[in-house]
Amino acid sequence: MSMSPGWYLRRLSRMGPQEIGGRVADAVRRRRWRSVRPDCPSVTGARFTAVLPAGTIAAVPPDAAKRLIAEADRLMAGHAEYFGVYRDDLAHPDWWFDPKTGRRAPWGYAFDVPYRNEDAVGDIKQIWELSRHQYLTVLAAAYAITGDDRYAERVAEHLRWWWTANAPLRGVHWISGIELGIRLLSWVWIRRLLDGWSGAADLFENNPVARSQIWHHQRWLAAFPSRGSSANNHVIAEAAGQSAAACAFAWFPSSARWRTDALRSLERHLDSNTFGSGLNRELATEYHGLVLELGLAAVAEADAAGVPVPASIRLVLLRMTDALAAVVDGRLRPPRQGDADDGHGLVVDGPGTDRWGSLLATGEAVYGRLSWWPTVTGTDVRTPLLAALIRPTAPAVRPTGRPAHFADAGLTVLRGPDGPGEIWCRCDGGPHGFLSIAAHAHADALSVEVRHDGVDVLADPGTYCYHGQPAWRQYFRSTLGHNTLRLDGADQSVSGGPFLWTRHARTRVLAADAADGAGTARWCAEHDGYPDSVHRRRVELTAARRELRVVDEVRGPRRAVQLAFHLGPTITADLVENRAVLTWTRDGDDRSAVLDLPGQLSWRAHRGETDPPLGWYSAGFGRKEPATTLVGTGFADGVEGFTTLLRFRG
Repeated sequence: MSMSPGWYLRRLSRMGPQEIGGRVADAVRRRRWRSVRPDCPSVTGARFTAVLPAGTIAAVPPDAAKRLIAEADRLMAGHAEYFGVYRDDLAHPDWWFDPKTGRRAPWGYAFDVPYRNEDAVGDIKQIWELSRHQYLTVLAAAYAITGDDRYAERVAEHLRWWWTANAPLRGVHWISGIELGIRLLSWVWIRRLLDGWSGAADLFENNPVARSQIWHHQRWLAAFPSRGSSANNHVIAEAAGQSAAACAFAWFPSSARWRTDALRSLERHLDSNTFGSGLNRELATEYHGLVLELGLAAVAEADAAGVPVPASIRLVLLRMTDALAAVVDGRLRPPRQGDADDGHGLVVDGPGTDRWGSLLATGEAVYGRLSWWPTVTGTDVRTPLLAALIRPTAPAVRPTGRPAHFADAGLTVLRGPDGPGEIWCRCDGGPHGFLSIAAHAHADALSVEVRHDGVDVLADPGTYCYHGQPAWRQYFRSTLGHNTLRLDGADQSVSGGPFLWTRHARTRVLAADAADGAGTARWCAEHDGYPDSVHRRRVELTAARRELRVVDEVRGPRRAVQLAFHLGPTITADLVENRAVLTWTRDGDDRSAVLDLPGQLSWRAHRGETDPPLGWYSAGFGRKEPATTLVGTGFADGVEGFTTLLRFRG
C-alpha cells in the first residue's frame, strides 16, 4: 500500500507547527546523511559488566526452561512462525525476504526504500520481525540455561552475518526507530545471556563491526525520534532501546549524553502515553503490554548499571501493572481493544508462556502482589531475569480494591460471579485513541466485549493486518466490525488512512456503578460520532441471574441502523427470527446461552464473507478465521430503543 498525495495532505493537517518544523529538520538531516557517513569513534578497553547476579539462572522454573529449550531447538532446525506464515529458512535466513508475498526488499539508501508499498517491498512486518533479533534472545537464553555452545555459536553466526549484510543506513532495516530500539534491547540481552561463553567478548566489545553497529544505531535514534502525532509506543521503544544500550554498552564519547537524553525521553513519554489510572492512552491493549515490557527492560538496564532512574518512571510502570491486574478476566486475558500486532519488548520464553501472566508475575516479584490481584499459576523465564536486576520500588499508594471503572480511559469492566463461570464484560466509553491521528484506534465507541469463564462470547474481532490489504484493514477497525451500532452505513469516526483518523467520535460515560442491592452492575455512555444524532447505550449485568442486558437508543432524525454482535470463534449460533441459541465447550463441558435480539430489526447470520468482509475473528496478527456475526438492520426513529438480552444457562 503506497500513500497517495491526499493522504500526505491529511497527515500534514494533523500536525502542529513544532512537529512540522522537526520533520523538516529530519528531512534535511536525511539528505545530508546520504553523502556523509561518519565512522564509529575508536574504542579502547570496552567491557561488559552488566551481568546477571549469581544464582539467577538457577531460579528459572524447570517447566519454563523446558519450553524455552524446545523452542530454541525448533529455531536451530530453521523453523518458526511469524504472523501466520510458517518459515523453514531460519538456519540461513534472507534478511530482506518476505515469505508471505515472495518479494524481496530493494537495497539502497534506507530513507529511499518505499517500505509502505507492498508491491515494491513485500509485507514490511514480515521482513522487520526477524531482524528484531528476538529469536536470537531465545537462543541466547537457551545457552545460558544449558551451557550448550551450539546455541551461542548460532547466535554469533547470525549476528556477524546481519552486521555485515546491513551496513549503517543501507536497506530496509534502517528506516524505523522502533525497529532499531527493540534490536538494541535484544543485543544487550544477547550479550548478557552469552556471558559465560568464551566467544562473547570477541562477538561484542572486541569486535569493531559490532561496536560500529551499536554506535550507528544509537546515533540514528538520537537524530530521528518519533515526533508529535507519532509519539506513541514507537517513541517508548526508541527511548528504551537507546537507554539500555547506553547503559550496557557505555563505550562511546556520546554514551553519557545518549543515556541521559533517552531516560529523560522515557520519563516524559511514559507519562504522556499513560493515563493516571495506569491504562495506556492508545487504548490498544497489546500496546499496553509492549510499553510495560519496554519500560521494565529499560529500568532493569539502568539498575544493572547503577544509573539513577527517575522515580516517576517506576511509578508509571507500577500503575500500569496494577491496571493490567484489574482488567484481566478470570483466565488472565485482558481486553481485545484497538490494534494488536503481536509486538514484544523482550522475548526469552518459549510458546505456551502466557504473556499477561508473565507480566503480572514480574509485577509481583518487583512491586509485590495486592490482595485483589488474580492468581498467576504459570511460569516464565523472563520474570527471574528482570527481578534479579530491578531494584525494589519505594512504597506508593496503590488501589485497595480491584478497580472496575477507569474514568480517564473510559473503560469499565462489569463482572461476576467470582470464580468459575465468571461473566466478564468490557464496556468502551473512552476517547478515540491517542494523539491527533489516533493511529491504533478502532471505530468502536460504546462497543462491548463479553466472556464466560474466559471464552469469547461477544467478541472483539481483533486486527489481522496493517499494510497491503486495505479492505481487511478497514473492516477490522470499522464500526461494523465491533459490537456496537452503525448509522447510515458509516463509521462513527472518519478514517484518513490505515493509521490516521481525521474526525474522532467523542464519548462520555454517564454512569458506571458497582452492583446494587439487587446485584446489578450498570454502565451508560453516549457518543456524538454521527452528525445530528447521539447514540446512547446502557448495559446491566445481574450476576445472580447470569443475565446481561444492552439497551441502545438513538436520539435524532430517522436513520438506517445496523446493530452487530460478533461471536467468538468457538461459539455456534442457531438463529431463528430474533433469538439465537449459543453453544460452546469449555474444558470438556458443554455451555450455552440465549441471545434475545431486538425484534424491531431484521436479523441475519454472517460467517466468513469476503466481498465485503464480514464474520471473521483474528486471534493474532496475520491470522484470521471465520466466526459468526449477527447483524440486525432497520431504522431508528429517535423514540424507541433496541434491547438485547443475553442469558447464560447453568
